[in-house]
Amino acid sequence: MGKLVAQNYRTATIFSKYDIDFCSKGEKTIDEVCLNKGIDTEHLLERLNEVMNTTDSQDIDYQSWSLELLADHIENTHHQYVKRNIPTLLEYLNKLCKVHGRRHPELYKINDLFKETATHLNHHMIMEETTLFPIVRKMTKNLEADINLVLPDFGSVENPISKMMQEHDNEGENFKKIATLSNNFTPPNDACATYKVTFSLLKEFEADLLLHIHLENNILFPKAIAIEKGIVGNDNLAFFSNN
Repeated sequence: MGKLVAQNYRTATIFSKYDIDFCSKGEKTIDEVCLNKGIDTEHLLERLNEVMNTTDSQDIDYQSWSLELLADHIENTHHQYVKRNIPTLLEYLNKLCKVHGRRHPELYKINDLFKETATHLNHHMIMEETTLFPIVRKMTKNLEADINLVLPDFGSVENPISKMMQEHDNEGENFKKIATLSNNFTPPNDACATYKVTFSLLKEFEADLLLHIHLENNILFPKAIAIEKGIVGNDNLAFFSNN
């Protein structure tokens, strides 16, 4: 599934409608997922083909981007989005708990889950910006210049990538719980304006997070690993060396 979404991100909307995790479970095949969820495979394939055969001038072919450009985009777009919106959501959720918590106790759990996610994402982005993305950019430049690169202190690039992907799984699970607790971000009948805005922001935050995770899990990370293993451009060329 991850490869399919990497080729055409519009397919993500179909997977989401069927509550299929195409990010952290992107290595699963469509047949496997349909079997586990009791979904008619042919029907799902028809829906996927429908969106894949439509055209949209706003489609972005992330797959064609260089790793350096993609890393820059993730930092400048998705990391900045997270940093910009976390304080606002924390403020609003705290306010909702104080005003509406007695009538809607699920708000306390939503607040706790988002606080946990906010803390983890902040550490996660620091790790990417200071450790993983710099080595990815260096790998790209060395690939273009046909220069070997000494392995960093953390060894294979797969080590930090494995950690990042596990953290993606964790935050994805947190937001699944938030979606369930909030009735898929649907405010109750007695919701005030702040309540409605908060749930809208949470829904938007989840959508951005899913795209963020997709770009890393299904495009940036596999390509970075491929470069390290010397299978991009030249099957016999090793781009890393301890010499």
